[in-house]
Amino acid sequence: MKKIIITSLISLLLATNVCADTDGENSLSKKNSGDVKDCFEGLNRATFSLNQSLDKAILEPVAKGYRKLPSPIRYGTSNALENISSLLTIPNNILQGEFKKAGINTGRFAVNTTLGILGVFDVATKMNFPEYEKEDYGQTFGAWGIGAGCYVVLPVLGPSTVRDTFGSFMNVLGGDPYYNLSVHGNNQYLDQDLYMTTKIISGIDFRAKNLETIDNLEKNSMDFYASVRSLYLQDRQQKIRNSDPTIDIMYEGDWEEVETK
Repeated sequence: MKKIIITSLISLLLATNVCADTDGENSLSKKNSGDVKDCFEGLNRATFSLNQSLDKAILEPVAKGYRKLPSPIRYGTSNALENISSLLTIPNNILQGEFKKAGINTGRFAVNTTLGILGVFDVATKMNFPEYEKEDYGQTFGAWGIGAGCYVVLPVLGPSTVRDTFGSFMNVLGGDPYYNLSVHGNNQYLDQDLYMTTKIISGIDFRAKNLETIDNLEKNSMDFYASVRSLYLQDRQQKIRNSDPTIDIMYEGDWEEVETK
């Protein structure tokens, strides 16, 4: 269990990094969600610096090495990991009352797992299935009207809120079918080591896809911490409200729509 938790923290650090294409300080970063306070800013900034050091020393170099792999291998790996993630998305679709999406994602998973050879090939997209959108327990809690609580930066995990942090731990408390099948399934196909490996690779894959974006944001932000905080909160709000192509931002008590670029 200890190894599982450590690995989950590593992958969540990568998965919760917020990135946005920008050629300067993103205008959205100047506005923070008014209902989410940075209650522990001093501690958060210190933790953010620690996480950045770990990223520069370990995660970024590994991601750069991963980018050197042949494209078919990277694409196939990314497809397979996305296919696995649908096992977490489907129950959250149901909990949010999105039964149609749950059915579609179940269909995607079935098609890609079989015809797509465990998801290596995204056959469902070629069959014109609707675009896949990930869901998690933090988003579900938000959709239920549960407030985000204070903004926090956790060691290794990175940007989060009280609500999203609790939502993340729901995965290892029985909320993630893939975790249950791997760690507690007692079958010959899935085990704890495979679960750990896929989580690590998932984090590396995400970081590799966003090397330039994150680097560009850091170089062009007057306050990188503040930019990441604001973009994270806005990204989470967008996902909770399923807002596209605009981001809905709670700012000074009023909803504003800001076009994404």
